[in-house]
Amino acid sequence: MLYNLSRWWKRYLGIAQIKNKDFEINKSFVIENVIYNELLNRGYDVYIAKTKTGKIDFVAVKENKKEYYQVAYLLADEKVIEREFKALEMIEDNYPKYVLSLDKVDFSRNGIIHKNIIDWLTEE
Repeated sequence: MLYNLSRWWKRYLGIAQIKNKDFEINKSFVIENVIYNELLNRGYDVYIAKTKTGKIDFVAVKENKKEYYQVAYLLADEKVIEREFKALEMIEDNYPKYVLSLDKVDFSRNGIIHKNIIDWLTEE
């Protein structure tokens, strides 16, 4: 099931800031925000999706083509790696699937491409 993010995301950003009592920046949330805005700048319509086992951070759609994105600050341990990749492995179509993180090691597997966020942001 897809959910359009355009209005929801703007409201969520404000609510997240109001509820932030620690004055600590949530790195994962900030990175997801950067990726979301970059996908919009690249001309995609952006959605989130729910699967049987979790959620897909972003489904980017442009000209009837889809790309799936999972975003993490770091793939710090096997539990995080499994969570991020498993969500994409459950999707049974052949559209591109990406896991984006700040890791410099390539964790690509099972046709899912892992990319460094900085590299992804600076590619054409």
